[in-house]
Amino acid sequence: MAATTRLFLALWPDAAVREQLRAWRELWHWPRGASPVHTDKLHMTLHFLGNQPSESLPALLDGLAVPMSPFRLQLGVAELWQNGIAVLAPSSVPSELLDLHAALSGALPGVGLQPETRAYRPHVTMARRARGVEVPQDGPLIDWEIDHYTLVESKTGDGSGYTVLREYR
Repeated sequence: MAATTRLFLALWPDAAVREQLRAWRELWHWPRGASPVHTDKLHMTLHFLGNQPSESLPALLDGLAVPMSPFRLQLGVAELWQNGIAVLAPSSVPSELLDLHAALSGALPGVGLQPETRAYRPHVTMARRARGVEVPQDGPLIDWEIDHYTLVESKTGDGSGYTVLREYR
């Protein structure tokens, strides 16, 4: 069986934004059984690519480079989705974020992948299995200056976390 690598494209926060996300996560009072996302794993997924043949990684690294315009993302809307996922969403979605998502959707077929068909809902996952959590009504607004996106390897199955494989500026 060929080796695979589990991949996703994401907005990856710097240390200052990551600390603000951690502070937001601490505002929630998690019910028993909830699984808050560890601070070093907080990010905003652009596209989940799943398990890909490891041999295709060089082509993916180059083929996923798309033009982007820097933008500011303001996070501060806490939500609990029906599936028990607690998220922090933007107060409004910048057109540049939607343009980046669309450009990456357009690049995926060129590297042999198909974009997801469901609508993109930008968010940072704060916890899973969070049914019953009381959603904070307000917290500090996070100003996140975005000037790059990343291709990330997920090694969560073996407990070693995420590895940023490439930053695209």
